[in-house]
Amino acid sequence: MTKEQRYIELLPQIEAVTGTETDRVANMANIAALLHCEFGFWWTGFYVVSADRLQVVGEKELVLGPFQGPVACTRIRKGRGVCGTSWQRKETVIVPDVHRFEGHIACSSESNSEIVVPVIKDDDVVAVLDIDSKEFDTFDQTDKKYLERVAQMLGGIWQ
Repeated sequence: MTKEQRYIELLPQIEAVTGTETDRVANMANIAALLHCEFGFWWTGFYVVSADRLQVVGEKELVLGPFQGPVACTRIRKGRGVCGTSWQRKETVIVPDVHRFEGHIACSSESNSEIVVPVIKDDDVVAVLDIDSKEFDTFDQTDKKYLERVAQMLGGIWQ
């Protein structure tokens, strides 16, 4: 089965588990689990835009949300690393070799490639979907296409 066929079969499953659920944490957790189990990614999860420490840092941050995989970085500032860059640009960022990405935040030396997709609600990024692989050059336009659909689904039901 091709990668595209696997995504096509997975989308209805994601819709089924998120379609009537209003809790964003539950939805992110199930999406991360479904993607992680289907594709065997090394790390799959979400960072959520948060202002909980706004008075301390002076700006919003990405805060670790539901994920599958090893321990991860907890907070990321806008424009920092792949996640912060995706948030700042409001666009998907594919990195074939994270070690060559200027400003990459190395939560683990085992990560070699990454894709980050913004979750957008009312033209604002509310979270990012972050997926890492131990392999180089794992992610391509097929991943981008379908992961952006997943992010759109989540953004559409974000409460």
